[in-house]
Amino acid sequence: MSNMIQCISPIDGSVYVERAPLSSAAAGEAVAQALAAQQEWQKTPLERRIKLVLAGVKALGEMNAAITAELAWQMGRPVRYGGEFAGVNERANYMASIAAATLAPIEIEDSAAFVRRIERKPLGIVLVVAPWNYPYLTAINTILPALIAGNAVVLKPSSQTLLAGERLAAAFHAAGVPPGVFQNLVLDHPSTAALISDKSFGFVNFTGSVAGGKAMEKAAAGTFTAVGTELGGKDPGYVMDDANLDGAVESLIDGAMFNAGQCCCAIERIYVCDRYFDKFVEKAVAIVEQYKLGNPLEQATTLGPMANVRFAEQVRSQIDEALSEGARALVNPDLFPNDGGAYLMPQILVDVTHSMRVMREESFGPVVGIMKVRDDEEAIALMNDSDFGLTASLWTADVARAERVAQQLQTGTVYMNRCDYLDPALCWTGCKDSGRGGSLSVIAYHNLTRPMSLHFKK
Repeated sequence: MSNMIQCISPIDGSVYVERAPLSSAAAGEAVAQALAAQQEWQKTPLERRIKLVLAGVKALGEMNAAITAELAWQMGRPVRYGGEFAGVNERANYMASIAAATLAPIEIEDSAAFVRRIERKPLGIVLVVAPWNYPYLTAINTILPALIAGNAVVLKPSSQTLLAGERLAAAFHAAGVPPGVFQNLVLDHPSTAALISDKSFGFVNFTGSVAGGKAMEKAAAGTFTAVGTELGGKDPGYVMDDANLDGAVESLIDGAMFNAGQCCCAIERIYVCDRYFDKFVEKAVAIVEQYKLGNPLEQATTLGPMANVRFAEQVRSQIDEALSEGARALVNPDLFPNDGGAYLMPQILVDVTHSMRVMREESFGPVVGIMKVRDDEEAIALMNDSDFGLTASLWTADVARAERVAQQLQTGTVYMNRCDYLDPALCWTGCKDSGRGGSLSVIAYHNLTRPMSLHFKK
């Protein structure tokens, strides 16, 4: 039996790329190289580190056309959407712009009697375990501030998007980031767990499933290695009685269906006030029935396959179970003849309840359930009735009302009149089973460094 790690393309089921995982000895050697390289990297002036890292991002952008096609082959996103570089560039530029101020020492006293200050020091080697759904956007959230702060980075790419790690390594190395400072390592699960258990890393960042997050924390148990996790969600949208209806429908449905619903912060359940419920549902169905499901390499395709047949079957199972329990499916299947295998037609469900898996478990696919609610109190209770807490989207013209509702929600981010967007100036974080820690913003630099206090008596 082959031990190769394979990417099975959702386009046609073929093996698109395969790589051999590193042996335990080779993985240990790579970590030793990273440790040695990091000692020199942290001595590199901050301005120089920023320059090299941004040059790496620029080099990545020059590969964008090829990367866009590779993403379609690897995980199914249509090429019409142009890859991920726009978001990568936005986040990189912002994080670079705040680095000097965020990492600067906090001066308490510099007098004839004392020198007292707090400095921030790199953690050493940062392991980034990246997901397949946004392999560049999610990875850069940690890679960029980690490198700028003086850490070395080891990237473990997802088996579904093996080429993403190779592209990132090629871009950073071409820009002058030393090979030992940024490494792309193809690792199997046992090797990854062993490295973490051996205290190889100063910080572990994992984006993926709840089960995967638990495995990371289990591997790190007793090592005092910090672990940051982003584990997905069951993100709600709430449309209030003073909302811009057209704006709410367009944004929430796009938030539910873009990337075939394979977004950590995808809208997976929608609550609509009595006043707008029927019109909202009607408009939502009309939007979804205009989608074109098909080969993601074709410019006309607006909805590609899910990344794996297994994922599509899980969503089909949720939908079928909901229908058997009384839900109604509103999207006409005759409009999506490609439905089958990894190609899953989009669906809107009504007459759903929180007793159904489709309204409680993460779907991570192109389906959304819509429920009618009486008032804010009912909406708040339903939005909080979840094991997840990543984002929530509120639709209203009343900022004060949105503030009152937001303060009662158990979630990492609350949006008003938008959804499914990461603002690099704000901390990206979750609660409950959506994980812990935070990336982007000044918080990312805090999490990727340690404070050291200097107290000198003259």
